[in-house]
Amino acid sequence: MYIDQTLYTGRPTDRRIDKEERCYDLLDRLGVEYYRVDHEHADTIEACEEVEELLGCKICKNLFLTNRQQTEFYLLIMPGEKPFKTKLLSKQICSARLSFASPEHMEKYLDVTPGSVSVMGLMNDGEKAVRLLVDKDLLSEESFGCHPCINTSSLRFATKDLFETILPALERKPSYVDLPWVIEE
Repeated sequence: MYIDQTLYTGRPTDRRIDKEERCYDLLDRLGVEYYRVDHEHADTIEACEEVEELLGCKICKNLFLTNRQQTEFYLLIMPGEKPFKTKLLSKQICSARLSFASPEHMEKYLDVTPGSVSVMGLMNDGEKAVRLLVDKDLLSEESFGCHPCINTSSLRFATKDLFETILPALERKPSYVDLPWVIEE
């Protein structure tokens, strides 16, 4: 994968797609300091390993989920290397039969495509239809890494800024979950 070997501070100087520009607009308006790495499409945690090294932090796993009736939607953010089982999360949030939501629902609620899901997509959910779920282990990280609604760039900013500045500005109160590092079969 090609990675521009430069760690940039702030927004790019060239024009980007609207949803990416809106991410930078939000961060700039809130006064959040952020760093950026540009790269080829990185749509899996494995593809992000080189990016993480240059960025100086781990990029979290972002899972867009729904209940069986497709009436409730969830964005789960968790450490990228942590395993995930829907049944363990289902018990904690009292929602049976969770599955991955469709690309159409991603586009409708978060204005993102598969592989680009990010907490930043919540800025596009004006209806507040998506419930944010945060694995508690993310709270101990100094920095937070994610895509700016497109998987050809990655951002790093202080985890504190996510929870104390960005989410309050988006009027979002996360629900915290405690998912295990080891899953017994």
